[in-house]
Amino acid sequence: MGRSYFHLHLVSDSTGETLITVARAVVAQYEGVAAIEHVYPLVRSTTQLERVLHEIETAPGIVLYTLVEQDLASRLEEVCRATGSPYLSVLEPVHALLSSYLGTHSTARPGAQHMLNAEYFKRIDAMNFTLLHDDGHLPHDLDDADVILVGVSRTSKTPTSIYLANRGLKTANIPLVPGVPPPAILETAKTALIVGLVATPERIVQIRQNRLLSLNADDDTSYVDREAVAEELAASRRLFARNGWPVIDVTRRSIEETAAAIIDLHRDRRQRLSAE
Repeated sequence: MGRSYFHLHLVSDSTGETLITVARAVVAQYEGVAAIEHVYPLVRSTTQLERVLHEIETAPGIVLYTLVEQDLASRLEEVCRATGSPYLSVLEPVHALLSSYLGTHSTARPGAQHMLNAEYFKRIDAMNFTLLHDDGHLPHDLDDADVILVGVSRTSKTPTSIYLANRGLKTANIPLVPGVPPPAILETAKTALIVGLVATPERIVQIRQNRLLSLNADDDTSYVDREAVAEELAASRRLFARNGWPVIDVTRRSIEETAAAIIDLHRDRRQRLSAE
């Protein structure tokens, strides 16, 4: 069965991240259908909007938008009706619910969620810490981390760390290398949540083989030998069990799913510590 395509216009007065995330999450639920995305961020003036409207007129399709300026939103809707393009203000249902519950109206502030507030600078600090502590670097201050990820090579430690940093969690990651003991501070860390990452040997071998192929490296090595990889993983599981660290199998998890599970673990741990 062939794949069908449609034009999807995402119009935002901010970065467009919200729209992209929502749209892709929904489109992914439809098999055999793919969206041709047209993303228009930072649309805050009539001139900018007119360029968008020309694109919609050229390639009509579904239009999702987050425009808090009513004049811009009204003009966009006008053109959508004229071109037969279904449209939806993605944030409007949420605004209506909050307004009804809180008994007050929102203030139109494009990009308000990206203001340079304390939360923003917390994420920047977390990102700096995480980049400095990638792949076992600077192990002496590991316990300053919010989260420490431990696992054999190719268990998605680095991308998961970056994702967590973007959520404001200082994250370090430690690779487990055969014959090399992990940093001693791991055994004594008290503040950081330590999480072990594992996957099936088959999955690790596959990723490692692709890695070697991209580097034009020789694949005749224990690095991609299934039995050797299985023993690496078994040794990592023994380490995790000995220390009572939670373990997440990333074989069939996306980075986002792995990070969500870690965030839940971190939240639960903070609540337990604050209750003691």
